Amino acid sequence: MTGRRVLLDGRPVVLLEQALGSGLEAAVHPVEGTDDLVVKVYHQPDAAREHRLRRMLALNPLAGRPVDGGQPPELAWPVGLAYGTDGGFLGYGMGRFAGPEHVQLMALFNREQRLRRFPAEADWRFLLGICWNLAFMTARLHHEGLIIGDFSAKNVVVDQRGFATFLDCDSIGFAAPGTGETFPATLHTPDYAAPERLRGEPGSVPSDDFALAVLVYQLLTAGYHPFGGVPRDSEDDVQISDNITASRSFVVRPEAMIIPRGLVDPAVLPPAVLALARQAFGSGLLDTAQRPSSQQWLAALEESRAEGAITICPRRPRHAHGAHLARCPWCDRADETGHDAFNAPEQTPQPPPTGSPPVPEPLSPGPVIHGVTPPLPAHPPGQQAAPSDGNDPWSDWIKPLLIGAGVVLFFLLRFHWGV
Repeated sequence: MTGRRVLLDGRPVVLLEQALGSGLEAAVHPVEGTDDLVVKVYHQPDAAREHRLRRMLALNPLAGRPVDGGQPPELAWPVGLAYGTDGGFLGYGMGRFAGPEHVQLMALFNREQRLRRFPAEADWRFLLGICWNLAFMTARLHHEGLIIGDFSAKNVVVDQRGFATFLDCDSIGFAAPGTGETFPATLHTPDYAAPERLRGEPGSVPSDDFALAVLVYQLLTAGYHPFGGVPRDSEDDVQISDNITASRSFVVRPEAMIIPRGLVDPAVLPPAVLALARQAFGSGLLDTAQRPSSQQWLAALEESRAEGAITICPRRPRHAHGAHLARCPWCDRADETGHDAFNAPEQTPQPPPTGSPPVPEPLSPGPVIHGVTPPLPAHPPGQQAAPSDGNDPWSDWIKPLLIGAGVVLFFLLRFHWGV
């Protein structure tokens, strides 16, 4: 395979000709002889990009937080500048985060993709854990003075444990240490852009919070964009960005939108999360002071993962949902539309057992590992999860006590009555 020789951080490397991906601004090429490094080559490299990247290399964001040794970095941060053999600036090197170990977040919005890429984990608990990780990453970056800017489902990848990594770090907004020189976040993806960004304003903490709100809603409703759909008073093609600009969200104004059959009811979101969603897509849409922050999302998601906050459907074990719901929303939707969001078409539901229906057992969040809360533990299809902390009083001491008492009673009766 032919390649191109470049200097990366002063050392010669060969870029493979076949790009892993290409966009409007650059193409990403693998490096010969390594699986964990790529080089992003700009279509039109210039001095401004080079200067920005040099300032980025002086930063080391999120470095002070201890993490589990197996957790990937939350940022694909530049590791060195790339130059041609003629000395001309080309781009920069960064860690490689690609499949099958890492999957674009948007793949989780599609059932077939979820089942293929995450066969053992693709349930609602796993999606809730990813939401927590996204909120944590956003809050941490804001704490360190960084603006994500182009925050979208295309620019984030997740690994098999649900840990998130943001890819296009060269678009992040920041202030250079020491000099105070500012580098704004100017790029955005229209479907995740707050109204002020669609008007041309640079990225900000509130605009990141809006994109986070959209991503959380999409993940917890198995892919539905909160500003999707067609307004009732329009016959023209309408883009999602048009609905954002016009403050049209079926989450807040269902009467203004044509609701498609099978749309996941917003009530599938846990109450604290749904309240933030309605605030983000309602009063907080135009008034950034009322827009929920990443810290508020983190707190609401933490509450939604608390012990007893999630139940497993006894009919379809891959169906998990918030304990605030009396019925399984995924079963109701599957029965109504024939589309099961978490099971393949050939996977038929288990028939309800005779007698008293079983009580779904609650799940608790996974343990904190070195300051990082991983996504909720996944369980193999067809198995109902037991409490993750292993403290089941029935199996631990009540059941043995009753069995022991029965044995003692049997021998007493036999000795006294001769039975």
